[in-house]
Amino acid sequence: MPKELLPPEQFYASLATNYTSGLGFITNPTGDILLVKPNYRDGWDIPGGLLDDGESPHEACSREISEELGLNLAVGDLLVVDWAMPEGDRPRPVACYLFDCGTVPADVEIRLQAEELDDYRFCSPDSAIDLVPPMTADRLSAAVTARAQRRTVYLPTA
Repeated sequence: MPKELLPPEQFYASLATNYTSGLGFITNPTGDILLVKPNYRDGWDIPGGLLDDGESPHEACSREISEELGLNLAVGDLLVVDWAMPEGDRPRPVACYLFDCGTVPADVEIRLQAEELDDYRFCSPDSAIDLVPPMTADRLSAAVTARAQRRTVYLPTA
């Protein structure tokens, strides 16, 4: 006797879910990395954010950089894919797609979205890695390597 199939809505409701973000790796002409300081959590972070419904990681990266920084940058190659299991207050895994958004001029005008960001800074790779949480530091370190080697790095975080 054939097994009865689940209705599509029931099948899809039974699948695992995760959060997904599109992030931008942006540097200045001296190779310093752009970090942002969100006002909704402690510490420094990589520009970008979570996907809206119907949006791809590439599109989310472009939208977030435009909204949060006032920059219209080309979203280039995928540098890092990072998978992180639930941790702390985050109840679901997160998949982070970190794209190369290029090098901006030294005198670039950044207009912060006051509703989400308090500050920004360009930091040397070593300083940037010291300023961010360990998981973000791994992403930044991998992005520096990926850009230099023109490849994509996958970071499966247990």
